[in-house]
Amino acid sequence: MKQLKNSRTQTPNKKKSRKSILFTIAFIVLGFILAYSYNLSGSGSDEEEYTGGEYFGQEEYFREQLIEQQERNKELREELQDKQALVQEYEQDFSENEEDFANYALEAEQLRLWLGDMPIQGEGLRVVLNDADYGTGNLNPNDFIVHEGHIFQVINELNISGAQAIAINGQRIDGNSYIVCTGPVITVDGIQHPAPFIIEAIGKADVLAAAMQLNGGVLDQLVNDNLVVTLEQSQTISMPALLTES
Repeated sequence: MKQLKNSRTQTPNKKKSRKSILFTIAFIVLGFILAYSYNLSGSGSDEEEYTGGEYFGQEEYFREQLIEQQERNKELREELQDKQALVQEYEQDFSENEEDFANYALEAEQLRLWLGDMPIQGEGLRVVLNDADYGTGNLNPNDFIVHEGHIFQVINELNISGAQAIAINGQRIDGNSYIVCTGPVITVDGIQHPAPFIIEAIGKADVLAAAMQLNGGVLDQLVNDNLVVTLEQSQTISMPALLTES
């Protein structure tokens, strides 16, 4: 009976030891679980913090790049405006120079025409001077023939009236031409021409004719000098260039 009592008293102690061991193991496992969970949560927050910082850095970088590009675009727009203004200035200068060049070319052509370096054609007036018939009386034949003075009268009046070019019997003359009367012929720049003397002038035909026919003017004076004078307005008079010495 004593042995049975001892075995009953040992059984509760064994149960109490097992429970302690189980609780210990459970607490250890729970500790590991809590520690592992804490590590996981800590690493996650670091990753999120790292990702957020990296994104903020990229955003700041792109913002700076955008600002730099906008500044560069502004500089390029200003440069483009300057270039456009320069092109407009060049175009205006070119237009003005082109107009000036056209004016210079026209003046040069008119000057060449006036100097006689080029043939010329246009409307104008044709004045024909011819000797008069003095009959068989005791009259001086010199009073009935054309002299260089008569030709100079016509030429001067035509020049004053705006003639652009003048020719005598088809020979072009200018301000340096010399005209000499030798009997029934005249010599123009060394070339002799017999009567009738055809003096042609290119210009406004009606103006030239009106100037010649003024009362008491050149036409009346020539008629009073016993010369035969005819006037003819023409729409087309052609003249060669001046004869030049080779």
